[in-house]
Amino acid sequence: MTPQSIQLSGIGKGFGDGDVLKDIDLAVEPGEFLSLVGMSGCGKSTLLRIIAGLEAPDRGRVSIGGEDVTGTDPSDRNLAMVFQSYALYPHMTVGQNIATPLRMRRLSLAERLPLVGRTIPGRAGRLAEIQAEVARAADALEIGHLLDRKPAQLSGGQRQRVALARALVRSPAAFLMDEPLSNLDAKLRTHMREELTSLHRRLGATFVYVTHDQVEAMTMSDRIALMSAGRIEQLGTPDELYQRPATLMVAGFIGTPSINLLPAEIAASGMVSVFGRDIGLASTGSLAGPATVGLRAEDVAPAPVGLAARVLRTETQGPDRFVTCQLLDDAAVRIVMRQKTGEPIGADADGLLHLGFARDRAHLFGADGVRCRTVVSDRVAA
Repeated sequence: MTPQSIQLSGIGKGFGDGDVLKDIDLAVEPGEFLSLVGMSGCGKSTLLRIIAGLEAPDRGRVSIGGEDVTGTDPSDRNLAMVFQSYALYPHMTVGQNIATPLRMRRLSLAERLPLVGRTIPGRAGRLAEIQAEVARAADALEIGHLLDRKPAQLSGGQRQRVALARALVRSPAAFLMDEPLSNLDAKLRTHMREELTSLHRRLGATFVYVTHDQVEAMTMSDRIALMSAGRIEQLGTPDELYQRPATLMVAGFIGTPSINLLPAEIAASGMVSVFGRDIGLASTGSLAGPATVGLRAEDVAPAPVGLAARVLRTETQGPDRFVTCQLLDDAAVRIVMRQKTGEPIGADADGLLHLGFARDRAHLFGADGVRCRTVVSDRVAA
């Protein structure tokens, strides 16, 4: 298969009185694995359905491989869609399910009829070709031994592989996937993430993948389009969204555990203070006023001086330990610190400690929630 690009230009869509999508511009490169991620209701599934042709945009244009397909029927877009529900035919075997799109495309209505079809010249050869392609797709997903079973006899992971094989057998221009792993248990989701990533590498195909699970998006994608309220909040690689979130919304959505957020103030000089104390950070362009400082858990550590806190609880997850602390300046503010298991927490007998952080890795957001450019300052209050 030849991977194709997907281009969305000014896509808008409304239902009722509100816009679900607000002038979306997005370019998916050939062979790219791009994830659309965001909270429920942000418009990601609607955008995927517009790419597939299952919904018509109110405005804007959809192009696949450089060709405008905005008004083209779904069946003529050569896209394969994998749904959350698998959408398998329960009365058909695995082999029959996988073969269905090929039979619909390559056999006439008469050839698909059980009795009449047998009398049509060339039908047997076309069926043999279809069966060979079904076998290849099934073998690629390691379900060749399941071809004679019905969907009810399969596990959730096996059903998902059948749905993928049915999409794969068509040699589509791109794969569109709408939360395909959400019905699987945690262990199987992890396994299927690896399977999908491996399949993408083998095929070199274009994947557009919808999920609300940021772990799926971070571990599988070449790029992520994080959506909020019908807009793309940020588009970039997983590292870019994690290391340089463009907005407070992105910072809070991406990362496990969630980023630590501290109320701050930007002075007229640009100096940033938290609870009235300079923290050695200065804004280079934002207006003075309220702000928010974001700290990733791995960038927080015990320090001789810093934010006074009390340890509330610890949680060990294999090689990592997460320490949740309550700030003494504001009992409502919690900070999670990530450490190696076995490393000293750094608290005294009463659970009290001071927390410092890597200033060059701190994130500053203005009152509007947009990221501010910062520089590290030598001024740090005790």
